[in-house]
Amino acid sequence: MQVDVQYWHWLVFGMVLIIAEIFVPSFTIFWFGLGGILVAGVLLLGIGINFTWQLFVWAIASCIFSFLWFKFIRPRMADRTRAGISREAAIGEIGQVIRIPTQGQRGVARFTIPLLGSEEWPFICDASLSVGDRVTVTDISGNTLVVQKL
Repeated sequence: MQVDVQYWHWLVFGMVLIIAEIFVPSFTIFWFGLGGILVAGVLLLGIGINFTWQLFVWAIASCIFSFLWFKFIRPRMADRTRAGISREAAIGEIGQVIRIPTQGQRGVARFTIPLLGSEEWPFICDASLSVGDRVTVTDISGNTLVVQKL
């Protein structure tokens, strides 16, 4: 029995797989759908290959797309902020005082790298500080950093 698969069959198959990615949180089905769309493109160009070769091209293209995603693209998309990391990641960070603590108000320090999702944090300190002093984080108390002067 001869199977005659047209380009639009592969196009629909690829789109269905890409849409299915919405419901599967792995981000791998997408690349198999992209492989199906690639086979549709090959067939649309008029290159007549039988169904066995179409499956082979789809499988190889899908594997190559998946490999490229996991090896090169995904590592570059990592979140480089420190948001969501535990307090141990914040301890030892160095910031600069932009507002000194006064009676009844906490001071504010700014960090060059966002610290737990924010560049500016209220702080408390035992030593007297002035604007521009550099401080290091020694602890976290609620939503306030405990710092000491460098």
